[in-house]
Amino acid sequence: MAQAIETKELTLSYGESIIIEEMDLRIPKGKITVFIGGNGCGKSTLLRSIARLLKPKTGSIYLEGTAIANMSTKDVAKQMAILPQSPVAPEGLTVLQLVKQGRYPYQTWLKQWTKEDEKIVNDALKATGIEELKDRAVDSLSGGQRQRAWIAMTLAQDTDIILLDEPTTYLDMAHQIEILDLLFELNEKENRTIVMVLHDLNLACRYAHNIVAIKNKEIFAQGKPEDVINSRLVEKVFEMECEITTDPLFGTPMCIPCGKGRCILKQRVSAHA
Repeated sequence: MAQAIETKELTLSYGESIIIEEMDLRIPKGKITVFIGGNGCGKSTLLRSIARLLKPKTGSIYLEGTAIANMSTKDVAKQMAILPQSPVAPEGLTVLQLVKQGRYPYQTWLKQWTKEDEKIVNDALKATGIEELKDRAVDSLSGGQRQRAWIAMTLAQDTDIILLDEPTTYLDMAHQIEILDLLFELNEKENRTIVMVLHDLNLACRYAHNIVAIKNKEIFAQGKPEDVINSRLVEKVFEMECEITTDPLFGTPMCIPCGKGRCILKQRVSAHA
């Protein structure tokens, strides 16, 4: 299988603190890959490094077989777009103005705004269902609308690879599904490579073709959700006991965490004791 992104002996750090150590990672082309792991395990750091927002301490990152360190910023931006966690737009910026920023990598002194740029921006607005919001200020939108606006900007960048750091953060359940369905359709219809950080393990299993579980600065497991997600992995990676069953709608693994919440079954047993 062709690889969109590869890392070789990648080590990432903040100062003297090692976050990721000598990681060899392969992200398949045209698939949805989701990074999972406990808080502080390095998921977002790894994503930022892949996007060249964080320089590796050692090791290399390859984009479509080319060392990303040898590529110009504009060349990287034409192949890969990133939506960071909780981005903030300048006050008063409209949705249309925000989405147009996605065309920045294609602008030069000789090549200014074109009809092609206009079409791609309009297509991005349409794909995310926010055409009617284009004249609204981004900071006046609801959480779901705002996230769709940022994704539209990412789409306007017109890249084959899209990186997203917790794209469902702060969204209610309906908007989470809405955003993930949109990304799923982009993958299905346009064969875009999607790489995400998600906290919700069940949603990760539903949408991912490839899951990368990170623990102790390295890859703990990688593969199809049905091949790698089990109670042992959840216990080791998240330090939580659980039962793994099958999602009745999608047939993917579904995690039921053990805890001290209300248990109707136990109450019924006690009532008949």
